[in-house]
Amino acid sequence: MLKGKNVVVGVCGGIAAYKVVDVVSRLKKQGADVHVVMTDNAAKFVSPLTFQSISHNPVVTDMFDEPKQWNIQHISMAEKADIIVIAPATANVIGKIANGIADDMLTTTVMASKAKLLFVPAMNFNMYANPIVQNNIKTLEKLGYLFMEPETGTMAEGSSGKGRLPEPVNIVNRLNNIFNDKNDMYGMKVLITAGPTREAIDPVRYISNHSSGKMGYAFAQEAANRGAQVKIISGPVDQPVPQNTEVTRVITADEMYAEVMKCYRDFDIIILVAAVADYKCKQVAENKIKKTGDEMLIELVKNPDIARELGRVKGSRIVVGTCAETRDLIENAKSKLVSKNFDMIMANDVTMEGAGFGTDTNIVKIIKKDSSVIELPLMSKLEVAGRVLDEVTGLIIKEDKHGN
Repeated sequence: MLKGKNVVVGVCGGIAAYKVVDVVSRLKKQGADVHVVMTDNAAKFVSPLTFQSISHNPVVTDMFDEPKQWNIQHISMAEKADIIVIAPATANVIGKIANGIADDMLTTTVMASKAKLLFVPAMNFNMYANPIVQNNIKTLEKLGYLFMEPETGTMAEGSSGKGRLPEPVNIVNRLNNIFNDKNDMYGMKVLITAGPTREAIDPVRYISNHSSGKMGYAFAQEAANRGAQVKIISGPVDQPVPQNTEVTRVITADEMYAEVMKCYRDFDIIILVAAVADYKCKQVAENKIKKTGDEMLIELVKNPDIARELGRVKGSRIVVGTCAETRDLIENAKSKLVSKNFDMIMANDVTMEGAGFGTDTNIVKIIKKDSSVIELPLMSKLEVAGRVLDEVTGLIIKEDKHGN
């Protein structure tokens, strides 16, 4: 986890610099102390004031600025940094550092630091493939520097190839992974359901809910960070897929049910975070329903109960359920824990500020089979996922000790 870590973010001059604003924001939300160093060219793409406002720290751009403190800035940042991440890392900066050139604040800070360093290259795909750039990357990797592969896609100039900056969530995920000394889920296979389902009324309307998928994808990210093999069965959401995970996309509850029941046998742990619609339309109109009066009646029928069916056939697998309520949280969660045969349930009151749908944070209670309740304070959804998985791995260790 990045909470309490000192992270120096080096921003180079590339169009992808605007994405790094989101990286800094995510780092702050996870409790990191973030200091931004910008090259002169980077400041032509994004204002230093933007990064200062997000990081809550002064942004360094010029080696010869009047110092804010008595100590030399690049030495101070270099010494206190737990990690330096350079994003976007341009061919120019990669080349300079590979050849020992320190002629600006960023390269000077790198040379003066013993901290971990992660390069996140982003550039034209022909530049990235250039043998000189690749040789510089190999030189730095041999020295122990870390690199994150760029993504393939459409570039700013309109061409397509490998050179795009990875999504901010994946950059932060990689940083979490670097500091995550837990590898306690290595070899485990984890299946996660995430997001909402949509039940069609007619070709243009549907029944759904406010689920954003953030909690389910946080579970996927954290499990992958801890070494697990992860598959997400996802309803329609706009969430970046965490690295080292597989995703299967579905729309309806019937599709999610079919996919879960088809593959659940291959997994050791199943975490049901999706907000599956309880009901669907008995009959879906072939054409758009026209407005003909003040009322429209829609007949609904129950969807298959994925959680109940898994509870019936799970065998020795661990199944973790979730429960989003607006009242009687503990009572409803305990009832669901028993009726669905969960091993534990994560419950949250979606009316609380900072909890529930669409937020980056959550406030949950973990309830176990013995009715014990672990109350967690407001924390990021990634931290929540980590705490729940701590309980899951603890349960596995306990079962192993008893020979089950």
